[in-house]
Amino acid sequence: MKTPEWLKPGISGAAIGAAFVGIIGFTWGGWVTGGTAHDRAMSMSHNDVVAAMVPVCLDVARTDPNRAAKIAAIREAPTYQRRTALMEAGWATMPGAEAPDRDIAQACLASLDVDAMPELPETVVDEG
Repeated sequence: MKTPEWLKPGISGAAIGAAFVGIIGFTWGGWVTGGTAHDRAMSMSHNDVVAAMVPVCLDVARTDPNRAAKIAAIREAPTYQRRTALMEAGWATMPGAEAPDRDIAQACLASLDVDAMPELPETVVDEG
């Protein structure tokens, strides 16, 4: 069977057009592979969970009877160790979890803004 003369340029044009559309789609069109989409979805869901847990962390910090001492310890820690100090305070350990979460601690620390907080008086226990 003899192929028509016009078929060869048509096939070449279709192949070049498909490659062009693929390149444009992946570079400027926002197309992604399934793996990239999965990675982005996992990252977004993790960020949403962290954001949802920050109010819990803030509530635990607000109701802690030793809050003043723990805030002072966090404030005294160097900036790069404040997340660890907040985790040691126990505020980044969510109810039902066995260990504190670093990402929740970082987000909670940003929401607490310990440098802008006024000095808290020590809790006085009335023994009388």
